[in-house]
Amino acid sequence: MPCRSAMKIEMSRFKYRVGLGFDFHPFAEGRELVLGGVKIPDIEGLSGHSDADALTHAVIDALLGAAGLNDIGCMFPDTDPSYKGISSLLLLERVYERVRDRGYSVGNVDIVVIADAPRLQPHAEAIRANIARTLHITADDVAVKATTMEGKGVIGRKEGVAVQAVALLHRAD
Repeated sequence: MPCRSAMKIEMSRFKYRVGLGFDFHPFAEGRELVLGGVKIPDIEGLSGHSDADALTHAVIDALLGAAGLNDIGCMFPDTDPSYKGISSLLLLERVYERVRDRGYSVGNVDIVVIADAPRLQPHAEAIRANIARTLHITADDVAVKATTMEGKGVIGRKEGVAVQAVALLHRAD
């Protein structure tokens, strides 16, 4: 599906908007694992053009969807060398600015990481803090949960990480 032109996007008539984001990245040798801007030690990283932070990418797509904007691939194409290895938190900052420019604030973000490895619980608070700080909300407005596939499928075989995120935007008017 081609990217829509960003020339003229009308403001929604709705005060509240909800967006859903999903991302999956396979593990890749020689990369550092980053989720929500947090470096997770002792496990290989994910394959991708940027830092391959699947958690932040899912949040980005949830926000872009709620704001009625193009997806992450249109906004930050992997064909653009300027995004090679870039921190996904920097991309999230740019998305936050676009959302704010459209007249919206972030209400809350709900995130589910689907992975049999790594264990997310020791890193959940740091991830919440990073996402909250970047989106100018409190950590109480960011939920980070994890589930496994109990050894089944590509995720259960520990071949990658999937993340789903939902974001609520609201206008002040």
